[in-house]
Amino acid sequence: MSLRLLGALAVAFSLVACGSSDPEPAQAVETRVFKADNGDITVPKDPRRVVATGYAVPVLIEADAALVGISSWQRGIPMMSAADKATYEKLAKIAGETADSTDYEKIALARPDLIVIGVPKPVLGDIDLERLEAIAPVVAIGPTLPSAWRELSRRQSDAAGRSTNFDAAKTAYEQKVAKLKAKYAPVLRDVRFGHVGGYGEVAKGNFQHEFEGSWGTNVGTDIGMSYPGEVKKKGGGSLDVAEQTSIELLPESYADATAITYTLEPDGSVGEAVRYVLASPLWKSLPAVKAGKVFPVRFTQAATYESALLTLDSLDQTLAPWAAG
Repeated sequence: MSLRLLGALAVAFSLVACGSSDPEPAQAVETRVFKADNGDITVPKDPRRVVATGYAVPVLIEADAALVGISSWQRGIPMMSAADKATYEKLAKIAGETADSTDYEKIALARPDLIVIGVPKPVLGDIDLERLEAIAPVVAIGPTLPSAWRELSRRQSDAAGRSTNFDAAKTAYEQKVAKLKAKYAPVLRDVRFGHVGGYGEVAKGNFQHEFEGSWGTNVGTDIGMSYPGEVKKKGGGSLDVAEQTSIELLPESYADATAITYTLEPDGSVGEAVRYVLASPLWKSLPAVKAGKVFPVRFTQAATYESALLTLDSLDQTLAPWAAG
């Protein structure tokens, strides 16, 4: 352990000690074993001071976990409620947008009794887990496929002792899914969708083609939308369900699609990667485009049940004129 970290820990302990001249004896904390990406970890049954990073940040804010520090999560701000945004802004930031920006001294000063790391497994190498484990129990629960946010958020909420709050959000989402699935069943039957994602590598002349299980498709499939096909070569994680394709192959990629969705930015604007596709002369040649069956979708970045409700709203808005006939 570094001298700087030891110093930070000493300060943290002194802050606790100076709170009372005659402190009460520490009570035993009830614990349990939690199965995380980094093994079976003994954690408090009811954590009172939680630090969260990565994808765990929006999940635990929505679940009303006992947070005392979080990493920055700028991409999720447009999907936060006013109350959640206020919570996000007031919490101490113990890391930036990347795992290698983790500030171990700030985490020590926050005196957590649990640290929830929500980054992909390959990124865990950018974090010094031993330093974190010297501060508090660490559970790593990182994303795999984009569609795995459902299970990911359940486990993160459970680790923080907020399963009840999670269940309420999940129920609200499932009720809305059922309503939209029934509403759009007549028009979605036998429709083959394709999706243009928001992360195309424009500088390389590529667009992002997404299939089932990807960011732009996984909520739609819940209400009965079908995105057939698969990537040519799986690369792990999101690369198993989305690929970068040369713009010249646009007609080939969507030749069998009878309808196409594409990602909008959270504010409703068309991002550079999608604008590149829409501006291509090849776009106008696609059967779905000629038929007028093109549907923009906001909030495809959703990774929690509450934010996915916004995605459902956007899908409802974009599909409604089609259903109305």
